[in-house]
Formats: sequence, structure tokens, C-alpha cells
Amino acid sequence: MRTIVLFAFCVIAGLLLIPVIIICFLIRWPYPLFPLGKGAIRIGQKILGMRLDVSGLEHVEKKASYVFMSNHLSAIDGPLLFILIPQAIRVILKKESFRIPVVGQSMRLVGFVPVDRKGIRGGKKSIDRAVRMIREKGHSFLIFPEGTRSRDGKLQPFKRGGFFLALNSQVPVAPVSIQGTFELMPKGAFFIRKGKVKVRFHPAVPVGGFDRDSLPQLIDKVQKVIRSGLDERQNEEER
Repeated sequence: MRTIVLFAFCVIAGLLLIPVIIICFLIRWPYPLFPLGKGAIRIGQKILGMRLDVSGLEHVEKKASYVFMSNHLSAIDGPLLFILIPQAIRVILKKESFRIPVVGQSMRLVGFVPVDRKGIRGGKKSIDRAVRMIREKGHSFLIFPEGTRSRDGKLQPFKRGGFFLALNSQVPVAPVSIQGTFELMPKGAFFIRKGKVKVRFHPAVPVGGFDRDSLPQLIDKVQKVIRSGLDERQNEEER
């Protein structure tokens, strides 16, 4: 029932936001969309009865640039971190996401980066664009280094793309650990359960001293930090 109410709210909110989005497009001013988006997601959180236990936000400097990296358990993770991170973060998303009416246009306007996952060149092109945005505009990005949602709730191997983003832009990685969203909405589920989610922000990991040759060491370091904020079941190694 809560999921149906949330869906109805999203449709109504989307319709109400269309005039705002059109005005923002015309004057090329995306920033009102961030507080509006965060406000809508917070209302959605209340509708779902989701309780949050958040720690470690003192490690995040609001005016600093980071590549936030989190484990990925559910479709809830992205919207949840969007409202919890005290910055106007950007995200690299598969290009198909930008086809969603209203939402897709909004994401393009605020600077979310589309990626074509079918080829290596598409991924490199998206990373290069994100690097320019970090260097020129001081943006922060949110990356899920596992690449996709976990099917069993356990931490999966990390891919390199997000780490190239941090290395090439020379900004620290901000590790984040999430627990509870898998139980609320595992991959393949449509309905969202009521429950508690724990989110832990860890101290940033500087990338100075790392390069392409020592990239595996950086990946291992960030993965260990994220693991430290997960429970025993999520920490079982993938075999």
C-alpha cells in the first residue's frame, strides 16, 4: 500500500514540477531543482515509513569535492544518499535512465552524466566529462563501485571506473556503508517494505600517492573501509 501511495505522490509531484523545470531550462538555472528534489525524496521516505540511523556526517566538508563511494543493495540507495549527502551531488547513470519523462530532463539540467555501458569508450567518455566537472566546477560525484545492485545482500567486487574518476580529478574518496535497504527492497522487488536503514559516512581516503599501477591498492583500501561499516552477513566474501 505504501508503495502505491508513493507512486501516486511521484506522479503528482512530477506534474507539479513541470512548470518549474521548464522555467529552469529557459533560464539555464538548475539549482532550485536540488532542494525540490531532496524535499520530494524526504516526503517519499516518510510515506514509506523508513527510519534512518545516520552517522559520520562530520567527516564531510560541505564545500569540498569528493567521489562518494557506497555499497549498493537496492534501488533505494541512490535517492537516499542524494538527500543525506550535504552537497548538491552529481551521479553517472546509464543513459536509459535519462529517458524517464520529467526526471530525465531534470537530471540532464543539473549535470548528471549519462554513460553507455555497452562499450569501454562510453565509460571512459563519461569519466572524462565528470573529471572536467569536478575540476572546473568543484562538483562531487556519487559512485557505486560494485557497478550494480547486490543480488544477495553481500558486498560484490569493485570495478575500477569510479577510482579512475578520483585519481584523474585528484579528489579524495568518501566511503559510505549502507545496511538495511536490501531487506526493504531487494533487486527485482517492486514493493518497498517499512523498516530501518543505517548509513555510515567514513573519513575520506586521499588519493595522493596512488596511480594507475597502484590502483588495486586504492580499491582494496576503500573496500576495507566500506566493509568495516557492514554487518557479518554482508561481509561474507563472494566465492
